[in-house]
This record gives sequence, structure tokens and C-alpha cells, in this order.
Amino acid sequence: MMKLTLMFREYCSLCHAMRDALRPLQEAFGFELEIFDVDDDADLEARYNELVPVLLHGETEICHWHLDEARLRAYLAGEAV
Repeated sequence: MMKLTLMFREYCSLCHAMRDALRPLQEAFGFELEIFDVDDDADLEARYNELVPVLLHGETEICHWHLDEARLRAYLAGEAV
């Protein structure tokens, strides 16, 4: 099963919107979603501070700020991102 990571902040409305938009796609495609609050880790905060929310697969950034559903669907289908 593919595991995606969402870099998140609890007080961030864009983060909550992306997490919520990912739920139906997670059900449809069956990927695992791991959520990290960047404010809990100084290294993550330094790396992703102004970009959150950020959706990743490993080190590959799929999108940030807003869910790019077309890009995510293409990525999940194995197409180049």
C-alpha cells in the first residue's frame, strides 16, 4: 500500500481543507495517509514552514498549499509528476 505524508499545522485552515479533501481519494485509491504537525519537529518546521500543507510520497512533493487532485490522481496512476 502506498503511504503519503501530509505536512500539517493544527491551526492552519488550508491544512484542514487538504486533509479533508484527501479522505475520499484515500478511500477510492487505498493509500495510507500519515500526518505530521511540522510545529512538533524543528527540522520539519524549518523545511516546510511556509509551504504547509505539503503532500509528499517519500521525498517527492505532490503538491502544497492546495490539493492538486489532478496531479495526485496522475501520480497514483503511475504517471510522471
